[in-house]
Formats: sequence, structure tokens, C-alpha cells
Amino acid sequence: MSDRELVVLGTASQAPTRRRNHNGYLLRWDSEGFLFDPGEGTQRQMIFAGVTVSRITHICITHFHGDHCLGLPGVLQRMSLDRVAHPVDACYPADGREVFGRLRHAAVFHDVVNLRERPVDGGGPVIQAPSFRVEAQPLSHGVPAVGYRLAEADGRRMLPGRLAAFGITGPDVGRLQRQGSLAVGGRVVTFEQVSEPRPGQRFAFIMDTRLCDAAFALADGADMVVCESTFADADVALAREYGHLTAGQAGQIAAGSGARLLVLTHFSQRYEHGDGQRLAAEAAAAFDGRVVLANDLDRIPVPPRRRLPGRRPAHAWRRS
Repeated sequence: MSDRELVVLGTASQAPTRRRNHNGYLLRWDSEGFLFDPGEGTQRQMIFAGVTVSRITHICITHFHGDHCLGLPGVLQRMSLDRVAHPVDACYPADGREVFGRLRHAAVFHDVVNLRERPVDGGGPVIQAPSFRVEAQPLSHGVPAVGYRLAEADGRRMLPGRLAAFGITGPDVGRLQRQGSLAVGGRVVTFEQVSEPRPGQRFAFIMDTRLCDAAFALADGADMVVCESTFADADVALAREYGHLTAGQAGQIAAGSGARLLVLTHFSQRYEHGDGQRLAAEAAAAFDGRVVLANDLDRIPVPPRRRLPGRRPAHAWRRS
């Protein structure tokens, strides 16, 4: 099983349907677990998906419409019930501090979670960890809303063939990594000679928004973009009016940002379950990368690392 994957807990916008629960997404990222937009029913969906609340280390809420946050009280109470011991960071738009507080204490329970609130005011870094950072950007919706970007630090990967050619084995490999160079057989071998660049992975989470520059910035060079596609392209006027994207616009964001994998979700109840392929086709018409139509309880692996070093060419984008 992949150490980095998206567990889809729900895919419905505004109102759940017989086949789709409210929003909810758990990104498994090595030892970290990022819970995005826990809508109503998230706690039960986690049981169906076979993941526990102890897996959650970060909670990221894009905005405070009910389909993106009504599951938060149950999740937090379950974390207290299960005595989750590690700290949990909670990111949300700063304008919603009062709403977050009401959700956190929506019922009477023994609150023992070490919850570290990180209100997002504007754009920029929200969490800085040794191996990754979480950034946020304000989006264009009817209420204050933000999108999130998880960026892993770039690094280098060791090349076994070159290590063998220089006769470097065992503890000397670690010594070379720590020191940056090593004397071997009368010559100095540098770390760069036996390694190659390893681009860090990128993940973007873009929910309720009109087409805007911030959406492209979040998705820039991402290995996986989870993007709302509330409406079909024929309903673009409704999308703009209510602050949402069409499937084709989601594809446009992925294409203009040089993304690799686009995951479509947050579907309006106006579309039948069988309309999904239509939405996927509209996204694919704008984006020639891989498009996945999310369904409840899907597990979608983050694509393997890019093999080639260097950055992609810059792309220009325009608002429609």
C-alpha cells in the first residue's frame, strides 16, 4: 500500500445523495495525516474506509459552508474519546474563528485533544515542518475561503551504480551523505557525484472558488490536484454566480499549472451518478494529463516522484 495516498471520504457538494456523502478527504503522507474539509458523516465514512482518527495530524478547512465543516465536531469528539495523544494542527480561514470555536464545542464532551489552531490570514506558509510546508491562498467564493498546497522539500537520491563504481559501501554511504565528501582510494568523492536531484512532491487542494490566479498558484507543478468540479461546462454561468468551477475549468487549472494528476470531486446533486464520465471528459478536453473522477471510499495513490531533475517551463494563465 502506498505511503502517500488520498482516501476519499465524500464527494458531494451542498447536499449528500444516496451514492455520495458530504465532502471529506484524508491525505496519507508518510507518517502524517491531513484531513481536509470534513463534512457531515465524515466520522462514519472513516470507519467504512478503514482509517482511524489517530491517523490525523492536521485538519485543513477551506471555508465554513456546512458541507465542508459539519463533520468536525464528531471527528474532534472521537479523537478525545480515543485519547489521541499527539498534537493536531487545525488550519482554517481567520475570519471564521468564532464559527470554528462553535463547531469545536458544539456538544458537551471531555475535550483532551491537543489542538493547535492556525488561523489563515491572507496567503503564504501556514505550517513549516522539517520535510514539508503547507501554504494557503485566498480563493474567490461567496464567503472567505482558502486553498491549500503541501510542498515537500527538494532533495537528492543516491545512485547505487555510482556508489559501487567508487567502491563506497556500508557505513561510508551515510558518512558521505553527512559530510558531503569522502576520501576513497586516494581520491575525494563528492555527494553530488553519486547522487541526482530528487524533486519534492507537491499536493494541491482547491475547493469552492471561481477561476482565479490563486487556484493556478496552488496547483503549480503539483503531482496531485484535488479540485472541485461542481458544475458541467454547460452550467458555467451558474458556476460563476455561486463561486464554483466547472469540470472544464478544473482541467484548465491543471493544464495551466503543469500538474500531473487531476482528481475531480464536489459534484452538484443536479447530476446523476452516471454523469460522472461526462464531467471527466470535459476536464480531459482541457488537460492532457491523468484525470480521476473521485467516488466515495476511493484510495488514490499520489503519483511516483518525477524522475527528471529541473523545473517545468513557466505557464501563463488567464481568468475566464
